[in-house]
This record gives sequence, structure tokens and C-alpha cells, in this order.
Amino acid sequence: MSESTPGRPDRSHPRGRRLTNATQFRHVFADPIRAGRSGFVVLYRPNGSEEPRLGLAIAKKRARRAVDRNRLKRIVRESFRLHHEQLPGVDVVVLCSHDAKSLPNRRLFQALAQAWASIRNSACAPS
Repeated sequence: MSESTPGRPDRSHPRGRRLTNATQFRHVFADPIRAGRSGFVVLYRPNGSEEPRLGLAIAKKRARRAVDRNRLKRIVRESFRLHHEQLPGVDVVVLCSHDAKSLPNRRLFQALAQAWASIRNSACAPS
């Protein structure tokens, strides 16, 4: 484990920033706010804390090969690491759309950056 260096943002993805059980995922799926972009469908819901948390639901139906699913997951996790400090306290679940595996990494990162901006700019009142 690396320690956070003064002046450098924390780029880790600890357990506290992840959705880890079915109840947490159900909470988001029950009444989601949608921030869909090309390549990904981003669902989110206020979580009542100050920390955003990420959950991944990359379906085998959308990306058959494990290498494709793993690539999409790595991209989502990296984008979330780069933007989590700017996000409000929300639980986020990211799903891939049918065209995600064929899009270049740069386009996927751009789509996620737009989704994070949309979440940040939305009036997310705790439910």
C-alpha cells in the first residue's frame, strides 16, 4: 500500500469507495438517476455520506470476452480514481452499452468524464 504524499491526490481505490454487496447495488437500482453516455450507462443515487462509491456491472452479454470486460472495468476504475474528489456523496453503478467494447479508450474516458460532470452538476439532494 502506498501512502498519500502531500500535494498529490490519493489515487487508490480502497474498499470504502466501492459498492461491495447486493444491498448497496439494489439501493442504486431501486430508484436511479441516469447519466448515460456513449459506451456506458451510469446510474447513481445519493448515499447520505460525503464519499462517492463505485460499483461495476459489466455484463457478459455486452462484452463476451473476459479481456474486453476487464479493459472496460480498468477504464471505469481509473476514471473514477481521477474524478472521485470532485463528486458528491453518491453511489454509482456503471454498466456498459452494446458498443462499449468497440470504442477507443480515449472516447470511453471522455464519456465517463461527461458523466462525472453531469453527476457533479446535478442537484443531488439526499433521499
